[in-house]
Amino acid sequence: MDSSPLWRDRRFTAFWAGQTVSQFGDRISELALPLIAATMLAATPAEVGLLTAAVWAPNLLSALVGAWVDGQAHRRRLLVAADLLRAAALLSLPVAYWCGALGLPQLFAVALLTGVGQVLFSCAYSSFFVTLVDRDRYVDANSKLSTSRSASFVAGPAVGGFLIQALTAPVAIVVDAVSFLVSALFLGRITAAPAPVGPRSSLAADLGAGLRYVRDHPYLRAALACVTTVNFFGFIAQALVVLYVSRELGLPAGLIGLAFGIGAVGAVVGAVVAPRLSARFGVGRMVVAGAILFPAPTAAIALAGGPDWMIATVIALAEAVSGVAVMVFDINLNSVQTAVIADDLRSRVAGVFGTVNYGARPLGALAGGLLGSTLGLRPTLLIAAVGGMLSCLWLLRSPIPGLRGLSALSPHPVQR
Repeated sequence: MDSSPLWRDRRFTAFWAGQTVSQFGDRISELALPLIAATMLAATPAEVGLLTAAVWAPNLLSALVGAWVDGQAHRRRLLVAADLLRAAALLSLPVAYWCGALGLPQLFAVALLTGVGQVLFSCAYSSFFVTLVDRDRYVDANSKLSTSRSASFVAGPAVGGFLIQALTAPVAIVVDAVSFLVSALFLGRITAAPAPVGPRSSLAADLGAGLRYVRDHPYLRAALACVTTVNFFGFIAQALVVLYVSRELGLPAGLIGLAFGIGAVGAVVGAVVAPRLSARFGVGRMVVAGAILFPAPTAAIALAGGPDWMIATVIALAEAVSGVAVMVFDINLNSVQTAVIADDLRSRVAGVFGTVNYGARPLGALAGGLLGSTLGLRPTLLIAAVGGMLSCLWLLRSPIPGLRGLSALSPHPVQR
């Protein structure tokens, strides 16, 4: 087993570098796509909402895509193909803009295609990851990758906003397209053996095997129930929190952005300290702690009051605590999942998680709108906080809280 630091591993650092560049590029498109719709194409609020839905909609097919990916031996090629698909889709926007042909139908098509690329990448990611990283380094590797993602949320929106203001949104999207090309270039330089492909039958049978595997697996069943619950209630809060602090608390837009930007630093800190915390207190305990502390600060925002500076301080602290907690939660739980999934089912499991977990997010946002309209914004945010914290109950009924480390874990056998 190699004991040298991960940053000396050229294959992993190439993968890490590609993902870092791609994550920063994503922050630009997240701002640019709705801005193109709202400011250049006069889209209605309903159309902007449908645009967001178009990005998420392909996740409903994740389980099917994962079943197909598990039958493919060359996962690196699929990752490269996913990056190239997203780059091509995004590059069509500035081309159409320069030709004077940019319209909402193309914007919806680009949102769908980039969503398809993301689903394909996510389904192939987990099985490729285990070819790069030894089991005892899962937490460390996930920490490094999550640190890059967290940093992109701190600096990315500011950089994206500057580029959009200086270049216009369609031209700024070129940067995100190039980031996918850079990621594809790094991936193309990584040597990787073909992934194991077990006996195959029909796509429907493979999909069913993936669903049963998650259902019957004590770790995966609890993990999926927990993340789905916390994301459902998390998106209830996400749909309303900006509206609440701006409309009911009267916080100016500049202070809102500053508070959330400062709070985002918490996610970077969480990604860095997660391996140390899990080594000291145990992987399982950190998963449970993260599941509770990630949604809990929403209650602090709901109960905030006083002068603007005090409200902004509460928001920044709440976001910082939530950011630390979500990284501790994600990094440790992802590492547990990676350790217990059978190699020939990794993509199917990723697909099942994508369909169920990501499918709950738009449902949570819809529920948030309905509850906010009927109960009010503050009560709905408190419901979101309490509901999210209760997601830990799924974990407490599983073996996860007792996990000290990953060394004792092994892939769960596949029932044929």
